[in-house]
Amino acid sequence: MEFFDAQLLYTAGKPSQLKESDLPEIAFSGRSNVGKSSLINKIVNRKALARVSGQPGKTATINFFKVGNEFNLVDLPGYGYAKVSHAEKVRWAELVEGYFAQERKMILVVQIIDMRHKPTQDDLNMISFLTESAIPFIVVMTKKDKLKKTQQQQQYELIQSMLSEYGNIPLFPFSAVTNEGTQEIRNYIQNIVENGSTNIV
Repeated sequence: MEFFDAQLLYTAGKPSQLKESDLPEIAFSGRSNVGKSSLINKIVNRKALARVSGQPGKTATINFFKVGNEFNLVDLPGYGYAKVSHAEKVRWAELVEGYFAQERKMILVVQIIDMRHKPTQDDLNMISFLTESAIPFIVVMTKKDKLKKTQQQQQYELIQSMLSEYGNIPLFPFSAVTNEGTQEIRNYIQNIVENGSTNIV
């Protein structure tokens, strides 16, 4: 699979701007400033395909990227940034809810959390929604390099325990600094694109 042939298709700032799925879609979800853009850029081996911002809450659109002729990568706006206005939070919520409410060729959601901390309530709400909606998903734990070795294992076990009620979720520790986890995530995506279900959710 040619992960490195990636290009921006379009962006949507409101549900009416969402186009029909033409390829299987893999959506990336997570709170603001969790390292979502860095993860996407590592997966497609590009420095700035997805914009990396030092300002949380800046991504306010759903961004669609075409990866080869295999699948579309969907960058959902980050959630949970307290300093964004209520009206903007409502718009983001309506946009993301509009995406999930449509009949789309969604085959996987990559749910991203910060390995240094417990999953936030927003993280758990999203995981609960994905579980209840029977949408396949994995959890990528970013910023592993910011923890010491003993802390890495402790946090892995803590997060695994907290998520156990949602079933046997594949967990991927990841570091944008060391590249750890990148190839494992690519392998999982490739397997589900080539062999997994492409039924419209």
